Amino acid sequence: MNIFRLILQAEPAFLTIFYYFILMVLILWILSTAIKVVREYERGVIFRLGRFAGAKGPGLFFIIPMADRFVKIDLRVVAFDIPKQRVITKDNVSVDVDAAVYYRVFDPAKAVIQVENYLQATNLLAQTTLRDILGQVELDELLTKREKLSKRIGEILDTYTDPWGIKVTTVAIKDVSIDETMLRAIAKQAEAEREKRSRIIIAEGEFIAAEKIVAAAKRYLENPYAIRLREFQTLTDIAREKNMVVVTTTGETIDVAKIASMVEALKKEKKGK
Repeated sequence: MNIFRLILQAEPAFLTIFYYFILMVLILWILSTAIKVVREYERGVIFRLGRFAGAKGPGLFFIIPMADRFVKIDLRVVAFDIPKQRVITKDNVSVDVDAAVYYRVFDPAKAVIQVENYLQATNLLAQTTLRDILGQVELDELLTKREKLSKRIGEILDTYTDPWGIKVTTVAIKDVSIDETMLRAIAKQAEAEREKRSRIIIAEGEFIAAEKIVAAAKRYLENPYAIRLREFQTLTDIAREKNMVVVTTTGETIDVAKIASMVEALKKEKKGK
């Protein structure tokens, strides 16, 4: 009260300066609260007396002090880690999954009006969706089809966040942690799978070899001289190694002259090589 009494009793010139000073402070305060600047990657959502008045930016714009409320929204892509989630797969295997979500705000007005905290809401929704989708697949599919599952989770998230003005660009499953006991079981399964494939390959080889032998036997039956020539060829190979063998002739008798001519032809073929 004493200060106001002194001001009222002061000289008119002093009062004029004081009034101008108060006016300048008031003008500066109004300008500081009315002038807003947002960057290229930001938008300002304005509410006038509680009602949505539009989104401004980028650059310089004005708001009405006391009447407008200003909310700044970042439009850049934001990445956040989904906390490690314990997931039980379709074949009742418990795993820990780490993932990351990349999203951006494409409609700042919806991001403010439709949801209270779009970052928290997106994070919680990502956790729920991750557990739900991975719980529908078996462990083998989870380990071998991460990219496909990540894409599926991203599409579902994008569908739910679209009314909030949020675009989910990517979901990445970073790591799948498995219990040591389950790792040993997987190793045994992989070893058994390799053993099965090895036996199948050997069996297929035996089957093909048997088919070839049957085909050769049919060809020899069509031409008895061919099997005799094969016999002589075997004898020649054995003689080259200087081994002693006893050969008995069975079946119908074959003309010696014909056999001799075939042997002679075989020798000439060897010399030619």
